[in-house]
Amino acid sequence: HMAETNWTSVAALEDCWDGAGLAVNLDGLDLALFRIGDDVFATDNLCSHGSARLCDGFIEGHEIECPLHQGRFDLRSGAATCAPATEPIRVYPARVVQGRVEVQLPEV
Repeated sequence: HMAETNWTSVAALEDCWDGAGLAVNLDGLDLALFRIGDDVFATDNLCSHGSARLCDGFIEGHEIECPLHQGRFDLRSGAATCAPATEPIRVYPARVVQGRVEVQLPEV
């Protein structure tokens, strides 16, 4: 059967701490993984507002707070939820398969 396209294994689930971010680099794409319980979310690592790394931010509920200016984004949609952030960040489908975190990358 045909495999679903572009799912890439990026990390072990045990490397993703609940409530913390993890930076991963895929072919020059700088991503951040966030684990909330059994769910893992994948976003662009760079904040849309300033050049801060979201993996260093603070997770509250399903939102990530940027460590630089405290802008917030919804990890499920990428939407900016708190000033000064206004531009959404890109989110990527993520799933856990046999203890590995897989991210679906955009079609090139």
